[in-house]
Amino acid sequence: MLYELLYSLRNSFSPFNVFRYITFRTTLAVFTALIITFIIAPAVIRWLKKISMTQQIRDEGPKSHYAKAGTPTMGGIIILSAITISMLMWGNFRNIYISVAMFSLLGFGAIGFLDDYLKAVKKNPKGLRGIYKFGAQMVVALAIGIFMYKNPHDPYSTVLSIPFFKKWLFDFGVFYIPFSVFVVVGSSNAVNLTDGIDGLAIGLVAIATIANVALVYVSGHAQFAKYLQVLYLPGIGELTVFCGAMLGAALGFLWYNTHPAEVFMGDVGSLGLGGALGTIAVLSKHEIVLAVVGGIFVIETISVVMQVTSFKLTGKRIFRMAPIHHHFELKGWPEQKVIVRFWIVGIILALFSLATLKLR
Repeated sequence: MLYELLYSLRNSFSPFNVFRYITFRTTLAVFTALIITFIIAPAVIRWLKKISMTQQIRDEGPKSHYAKAGTPTMGGIIILSAITISMLMWGNFRNIYISVAMFSLLGFGAIGFLDDYLKAVKKNPKGLRGIYKFGAQMVVALAIGIFMYKNPHDPYSTVLSIPFFKKWLFDFGVFYIPFSVFVVVGSSNAVNLTDGIDGLAIGLVAIATIANVALVYVSGHAQFAKYLQVLYLPGIGELTVFCGAMLGAALGFLWYNTHPAEVFMGDVGSLGLGGALGTIAVLSKHEIVLAVVGGIFVIETISVVMQVTSFKLTGKRIFRMAPIHHHFELKGWPEQKVIVRFWIVGIILALFSLATLKLR
């Protein structure tokens, strides 16, 4: 890793001592991922168009979406590549939490890649069969849950922390494994459901990641954790660098994904980023806060559950279309208005999640 090489030379060149600071490497990770995205995105978009890796548009969706037919998908490989390269340069892979986060990002991303490939190349509109797709997600999340349960370096590995209450800790014991699976798989699919209009999901991911930068940094800093009465988790602060790489890649991709989108991230991006957000929450013990900072993702998921349940039980729909962002489109809101308003709500929720650090 480049950071380890440069840091090892600190005795010969003292300025290299700066690489020991997480904040410095996080800044480098943000700009590295951003620049890499700008460098590789045009070539990847041309390649996706060349191999006809394009998005299929739902017939029952808003009529304005028909113009998007032929837009390349699977752009998530740009995001995952930028994050991976950035982390190889500035991340500390001797830190187990970094390895777990990368495992989640690439594991869920691989599942999404296969799903996108079957849809776009094999022209299978359903993609990977639900039982296989969900089963693969369960396997990746289960590995993460078992790691948490077996992690000897984390005394709080099976504990659930309640926001606003500094002493409310619930130890799930072995039952933390299925709980963590629920959080990670739920997060992955929530981001996937939200990825339906230009820039909505990736913008919300960027907002949630900014909040996570603060959350994981505080949890890994002994003095800040003590002052703010949050669980101090030695080593977890390194995830700040990972969040920085995610933020840079998300902002870079948004440049090409903003309306009208030049590329969609597809399941390879949405499942990978969603799984990573869920994994960060599990590793840093901010599972409940995740539901706040990712509140829009939760609302989108609930809207789908409500719609499906209502239709199966009564034959009637609650919303004009689910997920709920399509409902507002069908009500006449322009796509850009839906996106910006959802981002505003996302920012408010992110700020509220940060308030949980102090109000304890």
